[in-house]
Amino acid sequence: SNVSFSFRGNNFVREAIHSVFLYHAIRAGMDMGIVNAGVLPVYEDIDAELRTRIEDVILNRRPDGTERLLEIAERFRASAGEKKGGDDLAWRDKPVRERITYALVKGIDAFAEADAEELRVQLAADGKRPIEVIEGPLMEGMNVVGDLFGAGKMFLPQVVKSARVMKKAVAHLIPFIEAEKKPGDAQQAKGKIVMATVKGDVHDIGKNIVGVVLQCNNYEVVDLGVMVPPQKILDAAREHKADVIGLSGLITPSLDEMVTLAKEMERQGFELPLLIGGATTSRAHTAVKIDRAYHGPVIWVKDASRSVPVVAGLLSAEQKPALLASTRKDYDEIRERHANKDRQEKFVTLAEARANRTPIDWAGYQPPRPRLLLQQARDVCGGADCDHRHHVATQFVKTLRDYPLAELREYIDWQPYFIAWEMKGRFPDLLNNPATSEAARKLWDDTQAILDRVVAEKWLTANAVFGLFPARQVDDDDIAVYSDESYAHEIARLHGIRQQSEHRPGVPHRCLADFVAPAASGLHDYVGAFAVTAGIGASERIAAFRKANDDYSAIILEAIADRLAEAFAERLHQRVRKEFWGYAADEHFSNDELIAEKYIGSGGGIRPAPGYPACPEHTEKQTLWQLLDVENNAGISLTDSMAMWPGAAVSGWYFSHPQSQYFVAGRINKDQVADYAKRKNWTLAQAEKWLASNLGYEPED
Repeated sequence: SNVSFSFRGNNFVREAIHSVFLYHAIRAGMDMGIVNAGVLPVYEDIDAELRTRIEDVILNRRPDGTERLLEIAERFRASAGEKKGGDDLAWRDKPVRERITYALVKGIDAFAEADAEELRVQLAADGKRPIEVIEGPLMEGMNVVGDLFGAGKMFLPQVVKSARVMKKAVAHLIPFIEAEKKPGDAQQAKGKIVMATVKGDVHDIGKNIVGVVLQCNNYEVVDLGVMVPPQKILDAAREHKADVIGLSGLITPSLDEMVTLAKEMERQGFELPLLIGGATTSRAHTAVKIDRAYHGPVIWVKDASRSVPVVAGLLSAEQKPALLASTRKDYDEIRERHANKDRQEKFVTLAEARANRTPIDWAGYQPPRPRLLLQQARDVCGGADCDHRHHVATQFVKTLRDYPLAELREYIDWQPYFIAWEMKGRFPDLLNNPATSEAARKLWDDTQAILDRVVAEKWLTANAVFGLFPARQVDDDDIAVYSDESYAHEIARLHGIRQQSEHRPGVPHRCLADFVAPAASGLHDYVGAFAVTAGIGASERIAAFRKANDDYSAIILEAIADRLAEAFAERLHQRVRKEFWGYAADEHFSNDELIAEKYIGSGGGIRPAPGYPACPEHTEKQTLWQLLDVENNAGISLTDSMAMWPGAAVSGWYFSHPQSQYFVAGRINKDQVADYAKRKNWTLAQAEKWLASNLGYEPED
């Protein structure tokens, strides 16, 4: 590093010095180093003259080594500068097989069809078949990509771009292959995987990435899409003679769907391995619930990069026994820990938890009246000098259709975007981290280019609906929502879950209802509700990209839609705090501070979402949909598992009390589940189904 630093400003020579040093150092026994692999040239590719003179310096082979390297360094800097002035197409002079490999590794799709056709014609002249273009150079190139990805020298966005090159070339060749197909021909894939997002769930970004990565490693993938019922998955597995079934899901009800499918596989006599993935899944749930339902291999896959070695191991006679043995050992240990945790976890009674609620002094508090309700009361009164507190305002519901995407763009939190692409590091630092910068910056540039078009050409439509309602806490853990400020006519009931595990002294057992004034206080309090989407129009555009064999752009667009929806939720909450409710009118936070939720604890309130830790029961969305008429007002519907469609959507409640905060409801005991069932007018079994992830006990079958 110190030697190469002498050539700062001449990165071409510096990178060559690093490559030469590493080549010799590794041979001499060096086994660890920090390098920017993305820009490191291959030792053999370095100009022979430059390489020799660098070695003279690195290895101290001659006394005039320094002068001789300085003598030619400027020449190579100038040469590199000329190449970078425009597109470097020198690789186009290579033989077509080498061009195909180069394009695959670099993700250059501009010449995919032309190169595939050129090689097809060459092979045809030698009496060879079009399928050999795929089985030869294309698969050889993808094997290089797979090896580089497995070695950590390529990153996920680069792999997906490589897949785009492969798909375009294959699409060009398919008509020729079909025209001269011979009896008995079959694609020589390593194996076939049927994948699906389970019934009721609509999220599939991660599944799509896994599918592309598997295809890059010569596995055939049959993607059934989203909201796929169990029998359709099993029928497809039989029809396509699948080697593996893969399931994906994001929301917690999907966990039960996965268990259901595993039970069906057991009942119907399947032997296929079952892969489990998705944000809501875990190794623990797979071990404790899914694996117990099916005798065949059940493997939890943490991320896309793990999918290839797992599938390879499952389909290898040599590797499979060791993989299953290690998985079995791992699952047995998890189940033992889980059983011990069940025995060790202590709960207080529901009555004790309620007695230890969040301590809020309601006697010294005046809930902020929403500005929009105040304006409504003024309109009723018409008096300029009236304080309007005696005038009754009804609940207020407002729609925001076709919201400006350019405005939402400024509120995007980009960190989850890069996490979705398995790019490690904190944004924006990862754009400058030598380990990730080349791939991250290229992904960033490609993303911004597509986002520019999304905004300019209105590829997506963003809609929102929100409401502010008179409300009071009732029956300890519920919130009654009223039609107007007379608080006489209840129109909805929000049902809360209270923390029930044993806490250390002084720590309250929280429930969202704690943050709304009790009915007995006589205070006029309020609660808000919202639903936003930035996904209208996304499915058509994504389908068009996939039809053009461009999974890379399809995944980028899908992830952008998700980010814009989250940005819309952030922006709308800000406007509610400052304008529509107005209880934080003087708030001033930067976007970074908004992302970090600095407003919490500063009088900014919270926006918890049904199905998430503070209110984990998903059917509460039905109440929200009824209050706001979400489907008609914003164009967002609910699946039978309470997932929102379009998937790029966010919904939740607004709480304004300055002590309101996010918390994890956690596991609850049977007395609270029974009480919740009674409040919801459910059977105990219904409550146990929807609260399955929070149960602190094993329900009876």
